[in-house]
Order: sequence, then structure tokens, then C-alpha cells
Amino acid sequence: MTVGPFLLDTSTLIWTMAAPERLSRKARTAVRSGTPVVSVISYWEVMVKCKKGLLSVGDPLNWWQVATESLAAEVLSIRATHVAALRDLPDVHRDPFDRMLIAQAISEGLTLLTSDSSIRRYPVATCW
Repeated sequence: MTVGPFLLDTSTLIWTMAAPERLSRKARTAVRSGTPVVSVISYWEVMVKCKKGLLSVGDPLNWWQVATESLAAEVLSIRATHVAALRDLPDVHRDPFDRMLIAQAISEGLTLLTSDSSIRRYPVATCW
């Protein structure tokens, strides 16, 4: 298993909170193994998808607070170094939220906890 610390992608975070049975055994172990890291990028993505009616988590403001507190997660803000890391990413994945999570994981030396197989085509440590 890839070692942490682990950055949860948005789907992993949502599933951890609402449907943990959707996580792989490795993912469940990783979430419990230490302090998970969650990005404000995921908060942004949840907010956008809720606003568009593509996702329902109740009140997204409350959801984020509950998620970060219940997981005792470290919250990763967006830094200039993360934005700069986007320049070197190949154009494999078009989702801007995922691309930023990948850039953050690379910049911060984090393992990205994701079920998205296309992300494995990037030079980022992943676990699922």
C-alpha cells in the first residue's frame, strides 16, 4: 500500500461521509490511518455541483464543517505553488477540480486517495 499522508479527492470525501461502503478496503484503511487531508478545492467542487443541482449534501456549508471536523482532517488551501504546478501536468484529464487536486498532491508530496483510474496516468502517487 502507498504510504500517506493522504489527500482525499472529492468523490472519496463524499463517499467517506455518506457511503463509506463505496470505498475500497485500502481507502478505508488510509482514511483511518492518520490525519486525512482535504482540499478547499473539494469544498468548491461540492458547492458548484450543489448549486447546479448535480449533487445533494444538504447544506454544503454545514456539510463541509461536519466533514472536516468528523474526520479531524487537515484542510489544504490553494497556494500559488499549486497553481504553478498545473503548468507541468499533461492534458490527460479535463476536470479542473481534479487537475488542481493532482497539482496539490504533487506539490505537497501527498498520496491522492482516488478511484479515478485516469488520474493514475499522472505523475502522482495514488491509492485505492
